[in-house]
Amino acid sequence: MDASDAPPAVRLEGITKRFGDVVANDGVDFALEKGSVHALLGENGSGKTTLMSVLYGLYDQDAGTICVDGEPRTFDSPRDAMDAGVGMIHQHFQLVDPMTVLQNVILGHEPTENGLVDEATAREDVAAISSRYDFDVGRHLDARVRDLDLGIRQRVEIVKSLYRGAEVLVLDEPTAVLTPQEVERLFDVMAELTAAGRSLVFITHKLDEALTAADRVTVLRDGEVVDTVAAADTTERELARMMVGREVLFDREPRETAPGDPVLDAEGLRVRGDRGVERVRGVDCTVREGEILGVAGVQGNGQTELVEAITGLRPVAAGTVRLRGGDVTGASRRRRIEEGIAYVPEDRQAEGLVQDYDLVRNALLGNQTVEPYVNRHVVDWAAARDHAEDIVREYDVQPPNPRARAGSLSGGNQQKFVVGREIAHDPDVMVASHPTRGVDIGSIEFIHDRLLALRDEGLAILFVSSKLEEIRKLSDRVAVMYEGEFVDTVDAERVTDEELGLLMAGRGRDGDEPADEVAERATDGSGGVSP
Repeated sequence: MDASDAPPAVRLEGITKRFGDVVANDGVDFALEKGSVHALLGENGSGKTTLMSVLYGLYDQDAGTICVDGEPRTFDSPRDAMDAGVGMIHQHFQLVDPMTVLQNVILGHEPTENGLVDEATAREDVAAISSRYDFDVGRHLDARVRDLDLGIRQRVEIVKSLYRGAEVLVLDEPTAVLTPQEVERLFDVMAELTAAGRSLVFITHKLDEALTAADRVTVLRDGEVVDTVAAADTTERELARMMVGREVLFDREPRETAPGDPVLDAEGLRVRGDRGVERVRGVDCTVREGEILGVAGVQGNGQTELVEAITGLRPVAAGTVRLRGGDVTGASRRRRIEEGIAYVPEDRQAEGLVQDYDLVRNALLGNQTVEPYVNRHVVDWAAARDHAEDIVREYDVQPPNPRARAGSLSGGNQQKFVVGREIAHDPDVMVASHPTRGVDIGSIEFIHDRLLALRDEGLAILFVSSKLEEIRKLSDRVAVMYEGEFVDTVDAERVTDEELGLLMAGRGRDGDEPADEVAERATDGSGGVSP
């Protein structure tokens, strides 16, 4: 058979999946060609993960057929899918943290000899897979998973699937928690896998990543296929239009107001991390009325500890935090809320919401002592429900049901609810840490618009992100953080992505130029920096 006549690695025809009255997938057709990367693109709740969960045997379809290598298949469980050569790498890794890498990879598929686990054979097989694809996993076989960074954990998941014989790999939002460097490494891994004949489904809502990594792109909206296109024949703007059904604004718009007086000041701030190591080293920063100060940097350079110190969630080892000139360095989180510091945390699931609470109870978080929701230590549930309904309506949270459990909402809708709740505190300062992480393009645009509107209304916003395009779009000034220090603060309109990237790495344009010289050009516009 000629290669062009070979059946697709996977073909889905007419897949329909319902959850009660909700149609998650409606007659979806999808074909994954062998040795290719096929991006499955769509907003949160569009049906991407549901469709691939059907392929992986997590859900039974209500209608439609699954073919693998041209053969019709019925998968009653993930075990059936794995036996057919289909593996899935979930957004939230399915690893046992206290166990070693080797134990995680072979769990449930241990080679045995005389009734005992043949660890030597397992070690040899896993190391061979790691070496073949240059995964850098082989040298970590005896490390506990809990001690590894996220990029290595993800490669462990991939090795685990390959060890089980996967020829088709589904990667579900694989870049959601990775640094830019780890994303680049993942794309290298994906290229190595397809070069070896594997076929990949890349679930994402990030347009640039779909165009970079994929050969073909299928866009889902409301559970239906909008179109399937070659990545080389489309653009981010066209994909965005297909995803949300309208034109999406990408460009930075000029601001019409000037920043005012300082609202939030940090001076000489030093903060220790969970293990007692100093993570923030003498940081000075000021955020003014009507200004967004962006903090750029590769994750893990002290940004988390910085925002936790400013918001009252982590003690300050040295230095001062002032709000409107008043010292709040030793103030509790409760007092800082009352003084006007709102906080959108980087992990909405662990820090922003109680997943098992409904939205009414989640709307009370931060308002437990505030009238009219609480009177003489007694909760007014009618007022709390009205408050939740206002957030749901104003921030277009779907489904529009304040009694819905937070954990039942998509990531984008959870994030919109958190942003809405924090803005409802009527703060003077908003600290927003990665507010669009894991959020689809429609929700990103919504959150960006709200932050810009708040800035124009006079709010002081400290905004942390590792996405350069987001930092440049929203920020008035950009403070670049590297190894716990602010390398410098630059003009967002003058600095280029290249210069920001070099500053984030602690070096200049040629790799050895002092970072402060790059920052000087980015600030004053000399040296050919484009506006």
